[in-house]
Amino acid sequence: MADTLRQVSFERLANSSYEVKNARGGSIRVGSGGAATDFTPVELLLAAIGTCSAIDVDVVVSRRAEPDEFTAVVRGDKVRDAEEGNRMENLAVEFTIRFPEGEDGDTAREALPRAVKMSHDRLCTVSRTVELGTPVTTTTND
Repeated sequence: MADTLRQVSFERLANSSYEVKNARGGSIRVGSGGAATDFTPVELLLAAIGTCSAIDVDVVVSRRAEPDEFTAVVRGDKVRDAEEGNRMENLAVEFTIRFPEGEDGDTAREALPRAVKMSHDRLCTVSRTVELGTPVTTTTND
């Protein structure tokens, strides 16, 4: 049976400030945006969407040529809606990926649009989950 469970845990550091940890020992600070360097939950969502696709794309194109530039901007509008609840709309990932001149760079440039489309349409677990609207269960342990 495949191990499908993915999990992070977090603990409170101060009011609205948390340290999130994964099973491999990595950690990141998350908060309400009051601390200068803490990521907000919305920023983490944007980062997860973008980096999930970036990993998919990077694996494909870097086999052909090492990029000279590989950056992205992920954006969206935070909507406060009393009737339907707060959410993000107009989510978009914009890659800037440049390859060296030559045959390998040409091959990578040719593969790039297909790699981006495959990541969006079926590979990136994060954006696929957001687009499919997977329910989230929230509980407490007393």
